[in-house]
Amino acid sequence: MATLLLIDSSVFPEGGSASRSVTAAFRTAWEEQHPDGTVIHRDLAADPLPHLDGVAASAGFSDPATHTPEQQAAFALRVELAEELERADAVVIAAPMYNFTIPSTLKAWLDQVIIMGRTAGETPSAKGTPATVIASRGGSYAPGTPREPFEYVQNYLEAVLNGGMGLDVDFIVPELTMAPSNPAMAELVPLYETSREKALQDAATKAKALAEQLAA
Repeated sequence: MATLLLIDSSVFPEGGSASRSVTAAFRTAWEEQHPDGTVIHRDLAADPLPHLDGVAASAGFSDPATHTPEQQAAFALRVELAEELERADAVVIAAPMYNFTIPSTLKAWLDQVIIMGRTAGETPSAKGTPATVIASRGGSYAPGTPREPFEYVQNYLEAVLNGGMGLDVDFIVPELTMAPSNPAMAELVPLYETSREKALQDAATKAKALAEQLAA
């Protein structure tokens, strides 16, 4: 049975979150193809992970046989997250742009799950796993736009997920999500609606395509 790891990080519920709407569309299409499969859902807003501290970090660079009780407890969480990633046949990650970058809760997941010599390094344990990132944003940071230099979501996640962890990364980018609620962006509402519909369709198409690849 196929396993999907779904990471949500928006602070808003699905009705008010562009990224959650798209991850939900991805999940629906995935489950239609894999009704008996497994979805591991990490909602980092509802159930945030602790930020990496010195105890957890040092445990990742030392022999487990030498771990103190505090290191054992901290490292157990990191191992749990690594195992979830390693079990996944596909990963979908919601990464809304907050203040030009990813939510701190998503950064906490990355810091915890990245274990050198296991999920990162020369032979990452989840290398090649397809990872679809839903990089929603209130405006547009696309190439050629005035805010292109402030795009620190896709650039960062491409480097970490692909360059560091060996995942096969693809992006879906719902943009201009603030247009319906910001009068100054009223003329951009049609572009927002087009972007939203494309993101939802791309998510469903991507989920279905991945499911078919796994079935084959």
